[in-house]
Amino acid sequence: MSVVVPVYQGELTLPKLVAELAEWTHEHSTPVGRPMIVEEVLLVFDHGPDRSAEVIRSLAEEYSFVRPVWLSRNFGQHPATLAGMASTGGEWIVTMDEDGQHDPATIGALLDTALDEQAAVVYAEPANPAPHGLARNAASKSAKWLLAGLMSVPEIRRYQSYRLILGEIGRSVAAYAGSEAYLDVAIGWIAGRVATTPVLLREEGDRRSGYRLRTLLSHWWRLTLSSGTKGLRLVSMIGVLFAGCGLLLAAYVLLSYAFFQSTADVRGWASTMIVLLFGFGATLFSLGVIAEYIGVNVKTAMGKPPYLIVTDAADGPLGRTQVRGSRS
Repeated sequence: MSVVVPVYQGELTLPKLVAELAEWTHEHSTPVGRPMIVEEVLLVFDHGPDRSAEVIRSLAEEYSFVRPVWLSRNFGQHPATLAGMASTGGEWIVTMDEDGQHDPATIGALLDTALDEQAAVVYAEPANPAPHGLARNAASKSAKWLLAGLMSVPEIRRYQSYRLILGEIGRSVAAYAGSEAYLDVAIGWIAGRVATTPVLLREEGDRRSGYRLRTLLSHWWRLTLSSGTKGLRLVSMIGVLFAGCGLLLAAYVLLSYAFFQSTADVRGWASTMIVLLFGFGATLFSLGVIAEYIGVNVKTAMGKPPYLIVTDAADGPLGRTQVRGSRS
């Protein structure tokens, strides 16, 4: 196992988290009895406002398994996580937050789920409300629900920063993902089966969240733009709807004049509405088509690969499903 922790405000929480991870740097068993070991913990310094850099240096001197990764400036949580994933060497990569809400004792459960379900990615599914406050939790769920419905990407509901990724998948994502790609969307581009396992989230450490409203909105917008062109097709569908309404109104006006000799309407109103509806529909449809072409270029700029070659699953980490002491 390689554990990646992006660090922005970890001065108060990192020592306890690393001490908990230290217990797993000797061979342990997962809940069902499979052997596992954490071989390295990568602390990615993302230039936060506190003394995280000094804490990272101190932890690296105290623990041989701690590997600092120094970024040139603040890039954000997802780029910092990618930088850490690119620097790993483990068969599996675990990503977790610095604030202590992710319990290292549940890593084994993530691994069991990956092997039992042959999943390349396993997300921790919170079994209790996240410790972010009612308003933020509600906004997060609403945003994911909205995107899942509009983009037809149900996987969005499972996205969490506490995740287990097959090592070669994680390092490949880190190699090609562009700066504007949303990390979990980029993982979904190439990962096969994706699963979840329930975990209990703990309270955050004694520090303020590094996320502000502007940052959260930027986070959501990046997710929207990375989720593909399905949302852009709504523009085309709305255009078709408007154009259809224009044609129906035109048919109604022609039939009413031909058979009912209707003169009650204000002269010119019907023809004006027909032109507006059909014109708006054609314009929106054209914009939707143009947006599709732009979406293709955006995917290319974000680094979405056409394919990824991996090792035979039976010969890699996913093939090691045997429980300790069992021959089956």
